[in-house]
Amino acid sequence: MVTEKKKKSKVPHTYVILFAMIIVVALLTYVIPAGQYQKIELETGRMVVDPNSYAQVDSNPAKVFDVLKAFPKGLAAAQSIVFFIFIVGGSFNIVNKTGAIEAGISKIAVSLKGMEGLMIPIFIIVFSIGGATIGMAEEAIVFVPIGIALARALGYDAIVGMAIVALGAAAGFTAGVINPFTVGVAQGIAEIPLFSGIVLRLVILVCTWVLVITYVYKYAKKVKSDPTKSLVYDLEQEEKHNAIDLSNIKKMTTNDVLVLLVFAAGMGVLVYGVFQYGWYITEIAAIFLAIGILSGIVAKMTLDDIAKNFIAGAKDIAMGALVVGLARGLLVIMEGSLIIDTVVYGLASAINGLPKAVSAVGMLVVQSFINFFIPSGSGQAATTMPIMAPLSDVIGVTRQTAVLAYQFGDGISNSIIPTSGVLLANLSIAKIKYEKWVKFVAPLIALWTLMAAAFMVIAVLINYGP
Repeated sequence: MVTEKKKKSKVPHTYVILFAMIIVVALLTYVIPAGQYQKIELETGRMVVDPNSYAQVDSNPAKVFDVLKAFPKGLAAAQSIVFFIFIVGGSFNIVNKTGAIEAGISKIAVSLKGMEGLMIPIFIIVFSIGGATIGMAEEAIVFVPIGIALARALGYDAIVGMAIVALGAAAGFTAGVINPFTVGVAQGIAEIPLFSGIVLRLVILVCTWVLVITYVYKYAKKVKSDPTKSLVYDLEQEEKHNAIDLSNIKKMTTNDVLVLLVFAAGMGVLVYGVFQYGWYITEIAAIFLAIGILSGIVAKMTLDDIAKNFIAGAKDIAMGALVVGLARGLLVIMEGSLIIDTVVYGLASAINGLPKAVSAVGMLVVQSFINFFIPSGSGQAATTMPIMAPLSDVIGVTRQTAVLAYQFGDGISNSIIPTSGVLLANLSIAKIKYEKWVKFVAPLIALWTLMAAAFMVIAVLINYGP
């Protein structure tokens, strides 16, 4: 008797999806007219677009060779994040091989035994405070492996471990209470008082906490009761040999204590540098490299073993690191074909003339769409706020409301769009496939966007202003 096996629909590889998107965007360059805004310099020295200067220019559609060059050009354009992923992955593997992280997390996990659920709100709130104040995003990447190790030790999976760090930071970043890189920049361009309207943003932060914590906790509870329900069950089986066994806890040694002190000191230097000197990706990568090397030395590894462990760690996340460059290829095609400004102009024009509340929600939708192509917070502010601020005057909503739309549009979608370098960096370090993360986070993004839309309507009703 012949039995037919039911074929499961297979999701294409992440590289296939992204390369297909590059081809689609390249084809669109033959349809979307090329256009540009002129840029002007503000008194602060910041370059922004002149909202009245849009004009079509000579078409420059992408050729076949441009599509092929998009990947290497994308790697070059995103080199800081790509090399950051390699360095963090390699350095953390050195730290991990010392056994100190396992010993430290085992102690924390044992202390949370019976109260595992507390880990989720604690992590999310702590990292959200970082996102709401210093605009923590890239800085949180280095904590993802720790979040995952602790989550696994408590019976959860890699998605929970990444979510409590990444979504925690995203929650604060989106609320943007005193985020200088988004709200600060946008309000400066919109010419309203710096960090004005803070009360509503605090309310938004608390509501976001409730939403994100509830969502992650519900998924985590399901995984803990039945590990086969994990969206990354295959990954958890592969990583089983690396999981911490709480029934056989590794005793903490003097070397472990020294390694943890090196790690803590490194994190302290990192935070100080970010606050005091405005350190970014390159400096953070350098600090983490130092942490890795010093941890290996105090753990009495040979220099050869330190090098081998670094290479092994970098090798494990090569796929994820290269994905960042491939995703950036989308922007390379659009920038080279001069269609980004046309997209911005078209979207802004589409919401002009609508009722106030509808226009406000329309601003949110427009900013979310633009974020796919301009995932940089400050970059998006410089591109869109000179257009959205005067547009808000025309449609009769406050400029503070326009900033709120930008803030939501820039923040929420960063947790799902494939052009977000931070998201891809987190996924590569966590070894989670992009499509698995999308399956997990998509319902949350939908709920989060609906909540944002509700706040946009509230902003219109209360005439949200400075």
